[in-house]
Amino acid sequence: MKELIKQTIVSTGALRLFSASASAAIVMYHSVMEEPEQHSDSLGGIIHSQSQFRAQMELLAGNYHPISLDEVVKKLNAGEVLPKRSVVITFDDGYTDNCEVAMPILDNVGIPATFYLTVDCVENRKLPWPSRLRFAFRTTKRSDWTDANGKNWDLTSALSREKAFLFASDECCQVSGVAQEQFVTKVENQLESRAPGELSSLMMTFEQARELVRNGHIVGSHTMTHPNMAQITERDAEMELAESKRRLEDELKIPISHFSYPCPAMTPHWNERTVVQSRAAGYSSAVTTNGGVVRKGDNPLFLKRIRPTKTAAGLHWNMECAFAGRVV
Repeated sequence: MKELIKQTIVSTGALRLFSASASAAIVMYHSVMEEPEQHSDSLGGIIHSQSQFRAQMELLAGNYHPISLDEVVKKLNAGEVLPKRSVVITFDDGYTDNCEVAMPILDNVGIPATFYLTVDCVENRKLPWPSRLRFAFRTTKRSDWTDANGKNWDLTSALSREKAFLFASDECCQVSGVAQEQFVTKVENQLESRAPGELSSLMMTFEQARELVRNGHIVGSHTMTHPNMAQITERDAEMELAESKRRLEDELKIPISHFSYPCPAMTPHWNERTVVQSRAAGYSSAVTTNGGVVRKGDNPLFLKRIRPTKTAAGLHWNMECAFAGRVV
């Protein structure tokens, strides 16, 4: 009944009466697969099915005004009004399916997108640490786990495993680079479970990133190692911003001017310090996971985004609510 009411409200166009004229919705995706359930133990709920994604892109192309992130940033910097009900599509992390599955759909409906790569994961073809920890906790045969503080965590139910995983994520998101890898490896060893090597194929290659660019899409940085940028040290944050930008520019031979803040665990995931750092590193924009639309006058170095649902109808509702000033 609730969904029927939502569909009725959307179909009447009532929410459009409250829509702001100068606004754009930046929609956040991660992965698109034909059978998402195959990798739920590693990627969790961030995967959209191919059919779901196609339906959502057709909805956006037919009912809104898809534009590139470059256009949004250009208008923000010039103080110009954004095209009414604009939509920008973004992808975080850098999965192979972004190129093999999502890009053909985007190209078919004429929607440009921005793909933010976790550089160390692409360069070394390894899953981001949240996926590695999730896999270890969900598939371990151990009945308990002891954290670094000596607390023992029960692992005998799905709920207890999830609680332990979330605690470990809070710990891991506060470190980067070598310290992060050491933390993940230690947990995998304790749990006697690690993601199989073949899952490395889930991460795209630099050649696939070049293909995205050749097809008119934008590639940006999602850091080197996917930490929470507001929780790591100032020095580590500077390295994550600058080194990921440098590596991408060396590999792709193009300027990298767009950044996406990882939000793996804990809040906040960005702050005034990281905004200053991203500007100093040479980025012209940075997207967050804070909900809402972009409006004239917004700072391009901390842009809001919209989370998609798993259905086209659900996305349609979220979009209309966002343009009406209500974040769901």
